Amino acid sequence: MADLKRLLDTVRDELQSVDHPGKVADYIPELAKIDPKKFAISITNLKGETVSTGDDVEPFSIQSISKVFGLALALGKVGDALWKRVGREPSGSAFNSIVQLEHEQGIPRNPFINSGAIVVADVLLAGHRPREAIAEILRFVRIAANDDTIMIDPAVARSEQATGFRNFALANYMRAFGNLNHPSELTLGVYFHQCAIEMTARQLSEAGVFLANGGRDPRSGLTIVSKERARRINALMLTCGHYDGSGDFAYRVGLPGKSGVGGGILAIVPGEASIAVWSPALNAQGNSLLGTRALELIVRETGWSAF
Repeated sequence: MADLKRLLDTVRDELQSVDHPGKVADYIPELAKIDPKKFAISITNLKGETVSTGDDVEPFSIQSISKVFGLALALGKVGDALWKRVGREPSGSAFNSIVQLEHEQGIPRNPFINSGAIVVADVLLAGHRPREAIAEILRFVRIAANDDTIMIDPAVARSEQATGFRNFALANYMRAFGNLNHPSELTLGVYFHQCAIEMTARQLSEAGVFLANGGRDPRSGLTIVSKERARRINALMLTCGHYDGSGDFAYRVGLPGKSGVGGGILAIVPGEASIAVWSPALNAQGNSLLGTRALELIVRETGWSAF
């Protein structure tokens, strides 16, 4: 771990001096306030040991990274029946695109674009009031991270609710096709609060390590998901986790990964470790610009790659 710590510090120092065109997600007012120079990396290995650098204990909004945990929870709830309502293919379109929904009769391409994650939230809402579904998601994340201090930022949730017109359009469109079972405002309430979960880079790497360890938390020994389910979630992260930038991320980094417009990325090294990076400035596809570069440098030095 000492060698990894030196590597992370080197990557941090190299990238923090880089001039780049990235911008924070200013279409969500609360995220527009974030300092784009924030930067953190954290790695948790299969012994449950964590090493990190930078702003690694400062919480940030994980946004769409939460879709990984929502998917794991939904698969535990309904199993493969989920795939009748959501596809498993890359979208090739922006994360909030409505274009494909009409052609494909309200079935989102995958659970990591917004429309797909809204359907997943609808699945999690079944049999619950919105508050109960939100609490179930938060409880799952806390169990995965082995950390009960993880919270939802209510200001971010309100900010998303106030400006999420495109997400309302996606939800209403899918409801028109019969692929949303609850009123749009209830399902979106769950979705917006899920995205407003805030974590530190350290907490995020610790929460993701079960996916590197065949579904099991190496610290507690608790099975979070089955080995097969962990493998399939990783496969979807590799092919769909970066929206219309997924192919480029696979080419450059070669790991399952899920990004969020809060500037975070969770990357999984199966059989080795989980990596969380945070750099709020985004590229044109809505993925962390320097976060992606940091993962590229780490993979180059460690040889960690699915390929």
